[in-house]
Amino acid sequence: MMIAGPRLGVRRLATASGSRLVESSLDASTRVLTLRFNNSKKLNAWTKPMMTAMQDELGRAKADDSVGGVVITGTGKYYSAGVDLSSTIRPMAPSTLIRTIRDQNEKLFRIFIDFPKPIVAAVNGPAIGAAVTSTVLMDRVISSESATFSLPFARLSVPPEGCSSVTWPERLGEANAQRMMGPEAWVPTAEEALAAGLIDEIVSGDDAGALEARAIAYTAERVASGIGRRFDAAEQARLIRVNAEESAQLANAFVSPAFLSGMHKFNAGRKKAGIANFFWLAKVSQPLWRPAEIAPSYSDPS
Repeated sequence: MMIAGPRLGVRRLATASGSRLVESSLDASTRVLTLRFNNSKKLNAWTKPMMTAMQDELGRAKADDSVGGVVITGTGKYYSAGVDLSSTIRPMAPSTLIRTIRDQNEKLFRIFIDFPKPIVAAVNGPAIGAAVTSTVLMDRVISSESATFSLPFARLSVPPEGCSSVTWPERLGEANAQRMMGPEAWVPTAEEALAAGLIDEIVSGDDAGALEARAIAYTAERVASGIGRRFDAAEQARLIRVNAEESAQLANAFVSPAFLSGMHKFNAGRKKAGIANFFWLAKVSQPLWRPAEIAPSYSDPS
């Protein structure tokens, strides 16, 4: 599964983030842009600045005719630890909070659904949460042998996101989908994910350069042959609708007793007493402040 030969014509692109949270390079010979999550000290978790940088990079790639396709990967040992809730949620009125969660979540996954050019995930290590579900919204998932895939929905008492309520059963089958999304919280290895149909290919070993080269080569082939996204307009419309519905369900779940209890236990287990106490207080006082549920927006979140 290895692609030999040097990469030619690479030029560096500046990112929107001064801290280079998303690193970019364009292989001019293949027209493939590589985006690398670049915060390995935090396991490439999707903080708000990183998600903004990723959105900005993909927005530029969408408009840039010199970019024919995109590869997304991580630096260090992790692909990404998923969304960092402590970075994305700020104190605000509960009714404002759930609208913000709904709209941010919908916008995050629309980045991948709406991207018009081939986009490939090169999963270089463990991936968690939204970093996993977003890969299935891409055109191919290629991983290293050390990659694992985790969805902590049941542990956090939240519903599926990233269109996984439909894409997971369709791609893995109902049984394996429930193993990952339900109480078992199955975390498949790369080999298990390949056998289950979650990913498309494994690059032997844990050489990040070889993984990236293979992903670039596949994307370049897709660009050269004129093949666009793997789904048509009808499927795109379905994914947009599902994403909107899941985003509203997720936002409503974030103020539920089950979620608040789950977050209290999670943070207490990590010995983060201050955050744990906040969620405990929010849970016991929840009848006093819980907002009315919100509906899907079904609108362009951009």
